[in-house]
Amino acid sequence: MRFFLLLWILLSGYFLAAQNKQTITTRVGHAPKLDGVLDDEAWKGVAEAGDFITNQPSFGKAASQRTSVKVVYDHYAIYIAAQLYDDPTAVRRQLTARDQHNRADADHFAIFIDTYKDRQNGFQFLVTSRNVQSDARLSANFSGDWGNYGDVSWDAVWDSRVAMNKEGWSVEMKIPYSAIRFSKDSLQSWGIQFLRFSRAHNETSFWNPVNPAVNGFVNQFGDLEGLKDLAPPLRLSFSPYISGGYRSNPPDPSGNRQQEWLKSGGMDLKWGVNESFTLDATLVPDFGQVISDNKVNNLTPFDIQFQENRPFFTEGTELFNKADIFYSRRVGRTPAGYSGVDALADNGKYSVVKNPSVTPLYNAIKFSGRNKHNLGIGVFNAVTRPVNAIIRNQSSGRDSLIRTEEMANYNIVVLDKALQNRSYISFTNTNVLRNGSAADANVTALDLGLYTKDNRHALFLKPRYSRITGPDGYDGWANYASFGKVSGQWQWNLGSSVESDRYNTNDMGFLLAPNEITTEGSISYNVFTPTIRFLQQRYKLYAEQTNLYKPYGFQSVQIKASAFWWFKNFWDMTAELVLNPVKYYDYFELRSNYKKLMRPSWFYVGLSGSTDSRKRLYGYWNIGFAESKDVYNDMYYRLNNGIRYRFSQRFSAELSNNLQSDNGQVGYAFEREANGEPIAALRKVYDVATVLSGIYNFTPRMNMTFRGRHYWSKVTNRKFFTVDGDGNWIDRPFLNGRDQNVNIFNVDVFYVWDFRLGSRIVAGWKNWVDPQSTNDIKTHPGYTQNLNQVFNMGHGNEFTIRFIYFLDYQDLRKKQPLL
Repeated sequence: MRFFLLLWILLSGYFLAAQNKQTITTRVGHAPKLDGVLDDEAWKGVAEAGDFITNQPSFGKAASQRTSVKVVYDHYAIYIAAQLYDDPTAVRRQLTARDQHNRADADHFAIFIDTYKDRQNGFQFLVTSRNVQSDARLSANFSGDWGNYGDVSWDAVWDSRVAMNKEGWSVEMKIPYSAIRFSKDSLQSWGIQFLRFSRAHNETSFWNPVNPAVNGFVNQFGDLEGLKDLAPPLRLSFSPYISGGYRSNPPDPSGNRQQEWLKSGGMDLKWGVNESFTLDATLVPDFGQVISDNKVNNLTPFDIQFQENRPFFTEGTELFNKADIFYSRRVGRTPAGYSGVDALADNGKYSVVKNPSVTPLYNAIKFSGRNKHNLGIGVFNAVTRPVNAIIRNQSSGRDSLIRTEEMANYNIVVLDKALQNRSYISFTNTNVLRNGSAADANVTALDLGLYTKDNRHALFLKPRYSRITGPDGYDGWANYASFGKVSGQWQWNLGSSVESDRYNTNDMGFLLAPNEITTEGSISYNVFTPTIRFLQQRYKLYAEQTNLYKPYGFQSVQIKASAFWWFKNFWDMTAELVLNPVKYYDYFELRSNYKKLMRPSWFYVGLSGSTDSRKRLYGYWNIGFAESKDVYNDMYYRLNNGIRYRFSQRFSAELSNNLQSDNGQVGYAFEREANGEPIAALRKVYDVATVLSGIYNFTPRMNMTFRGRHYWSKVTNRKFFTVDGDGNWIDRPFLNGRDQNVNIFNVDVFYVWDFRLGSRIVAGWKNWVDPQSTNDIKTHPGYTQNLNQVFNMGHGNEFTIRFIYFLDYQDLRKKQPLL
């Protein structure tokens, strides 16, 4: 009898501990006035949500400061009022750009809403103590670790105000129904969460506890009750734009400089097809005002994956990215025949009159949303224009057209079903249809994630199939499977992936190399409660073996061990040890039908960390050292460091320097023997990238940013080899004149003014040198000499201004509230 009594007490305690908090909202007849002062009639008598629990730096304690939150709603919007009690002099209030709250020395408050209560997806709306907004779309892919709660590239149109008072600071938020999606049910219950971050204490607290040892974030929300007779509005908005500018390209080798006036106009449209789904369209898009890519001297056989900066391709794309087979930079890519045109000019018979480096778009649309049955649907379509280059015959002066890219149609279809216990099943298909004889491509992916009821273990299956159609068509497949313990202090995972030799996702996705079999396992130990010296500790051991799929062959074995410590003074440090214990083989480097290249065993030791980011001066570093036992004098080291200084609440600047030196890199020499066999090189590679950036915030909605980057890569060949059938290096005569000295330089300056909700003016200046221009390696052997010479080169300049005006159908109707 005592046993059953004890069991009942333990189970009762478990269910009570796991029970979600609830708060009740009230419908109001008159919306509160948005001024940050909580004295409106609408807030009187409304239920309060309080008793926040800490998440960082330690979990489970009562928040150091009291927070009170109220929620009301009317026919148009949901309204939130929060009083954040504190010593007013302790509230940090730095201005920053939108969506940069994690980099600001400012307190902030956020509300998270799971309108369909599937415990996987939702919305975030955040306000700092200076009324700087941030918003994000939440999905199962984001865990909330280190403040990353969702996809902040998504931007909605909503309003907020903050005010300082003798008890701390207060905030009022208005989230119109047009900014979110919900069902038509007469009585609704939403998942809801409130967050408070106190910068002075580096303390993150939540209304409903969020345990960092529990996998997932949205599944740890509380509940919002009392929503009745909500009427999803007609969500229809237009954002017409006009833009203009001037571009002067760097001079070509003959001194000619291409110049052009830039002019464009178009429109973005958002239409809520029903209460769940939205159609986004961009007509005649112009993506000129984006930050420059971090280009490098790519010696590898693989593409470089660049960050997507075009707003249409970053906002609300979490559904399309779930299967990880969509790399949006493929849409509007560099034309396939771009480099071939430059090669024609190298022979001296032709000069290039025009060779566009970007494929422009006619239009693009996104249809996406999630219904009350927890089914997410996404459809993406983009049509790109054909691209022509113009070359001139130097002898006759006659111009000729060369088609460098055919017109193409890019499509994605996604079906994502949220199941019980955070489980899900997703179907994704991407396809590219090209005009003429150019090859078409199709990839299909199925993703299945199954979580146990207690959310402690999970199984993932990810089969894929690809097909290239055309005269030389082929197909391929891949699969990934893993099972592990995903919650708790101890976590582990076992997984395996197989990619066939003809598996190809690169027409719309990003895949470094197919034709591999990888088996991996990991175990980690996580301490989220403070000790005498540490706030948090994490230790992880990871091992993998990789083999070539066809023809089957051993590639490598790698073991990684890492440790992370977060100290009481809010400094952090990570130590890493990587070991390749045996010789291994690279089947891709020589670009010769999987001809293998032997690589020696090696080890790497690294140490990284950062200081307390609350201070005016903040620093971070990453140092590492690697060595092998089989190659003489092949030491590798890296030294990455940076400092950020906050001059005032409006202005901050950051300087970073990343240096890598590899004295024994072995790779393809970009040369072949007379019989076609590849030549390998043992070379010293020295890369340095320096970035100076800063931001000045005039107001919460007006700022100016600048970013300058200089990248230098010096490649000095030491020896050249042929490679036998076993991958061994065989000495051959030295090749002169193959050293490289590459300089890349960019400056980006942008002024942004959000002069009304959803509307903005953007002015930009971009300056660059031609990456194909090189300095003589003998006369400019050092970094400083190369940097000085960069300023003496011919630069390109681009000046642009864009005007975007947001028009909302509900505002145009001037509809009165229906009570």
